[in-house]
Amino acid sequence: MNFQIYSLRQYGIAVLLLVLATGGGRAVADSGEGPLFVHNQQLTPRQLVDAVLARNPTLPAMQAAWQAAQSRIEPAAALDDPMLSYAAAPRTAGADDLDFGQKLELSQQLPWPGKRQLRGERAQHEADAAQQDIETLRLKLSATTRSLFADWYFIHEAIRINRINQDLLQEFRRIAEARYSTGQASKRDALRADVEFNLLKHRAIVLERQRRDSLARINTLLNRAPDERLPLPTKLSEPEPLPSAQTLRTRAAQARPELKALAAHIEASRSTADLARRAFYPDLNLKAGYNSLWNQDEKRLTVGVGINLPLDRSKRRAAEDAARARMMQAQWELTDKAAVIAGEVQRAYDRVEESRHVLTLYRERLLPLAEENLAAAKVDYQGGSGDFLSLLTTEKNLIQTRLQVEQALADLHRHLAALERAVGSLTPLSAGNESRRNAP
Repeated sequence: MNFQIYSLRQYGIAVLLLVLATGGGRAVADSGEGPLFVHNQQLTPRQLVDAVLARNPTLPAMQAAWQAAQSRIEPAAALDDPMLSYAAAPRTAGADDLDFGQKLELSQQLPWPGKRQLRGERAQHEADAAQQDIETLRLKLSATTRSLFADWYFIHEAIRINRINQDLLQEFRRIAEARYSTGQASKRDALRADVEFNLLKHRAIVLERQRRDSLARINTLLNRAPDERLPLPTKLSEPEPLPSAQTLRTRAAQARPELKALAAHIEASRSTADLARRAFYPDLNLKAGYNSLWNQDEKRLTVGVGINLPLDRSKRRAAEDAARARMMQAQWELTDKAAVIAGEVQRAYDRVEESRHVLTLYRERLLPLAEENLAAAKVDYQGGSGDFLSLLTTEKNLIQTRLQVEQALADLHRHLAALERAVGSLTPLSAGNESRRNAP
């Protein structure tokens, strides 16, 4: 069996990595095609995935490869071209006492029954494997897009939290100046507030650069210019509880296109092995001819049949052994891939559950404590029983805790995207994996 079809998967992965790394060619601006998104509405993960699957250039490339494989099915099962031969006796040309001697023959090679069908089946199975490579690429694009959406969401949340804390530090600075004007605090408190405020402004610049980087990555998948506008993300919500890991492993064993592709390769190998067995039987060659060299008219028209003699059985036996070995190789690869996929599902499932626990910890316990600590530190400082350094420390702790909440939520959705990829699902495994449309 010819395993050239395996290169389709490698080709698709390489093209995807190249597009992600370089951004590909200059994308067509939305103005030439109409707006891709409505910018006054918030963007959902489903909208972004649909847009990527519709516009990413790696999918048409893989589809063209599949169409090429499809085009090989009919020729594989077709008969060889008939052969027409002609010969003449040149010394009879122009002879007065002889008719011009010539011979015409038409022949058609007919493979042993079943060979043509097996060749067609092999080509069909290889085309089926190529089609599953397309589905594999769609899964990877979907998972990558959902992960990038989580990045897009988190960076906007980080920018929002940074602005809130800039306002909070401005308030602290006013409190420190008021206490300094009444002699209740030193000027160092206001200066410390200025330092922290400027650090937050610098952090805002870094976050803006990270936002542009995230935007460029998404636009690369969308086959657009890296600076094309993108709507603000919707609020990510916590996903609903998932089915059991065992259920998801069972679904993956049935849904993963890589397993279906390997199964198609096994069937193609089986067809090749059956074809190799039929190589021990001769092919037929039907012939019909006309030979004017015969003196009697009854002898000039001839029909006949010929066969090849498959005498070299060792060569054919080696070809059959090779086909069986390739089929065995594909079967073991299928077994190995199934085990690998089961492990991928389990690890992705565990990461999702761990991220869910981290999110619950930060959102329900650590964040309320951080808010209470800051409120208490603010009251203490205003009342003169607390120092400004403690106030800044609790404020930094609140910033970090708020960021950790959003980071945990984004991580949860990234790991859920990886789990959906491992299961082989293009649709969310949990109803909560789609974002809410309310503003963050």
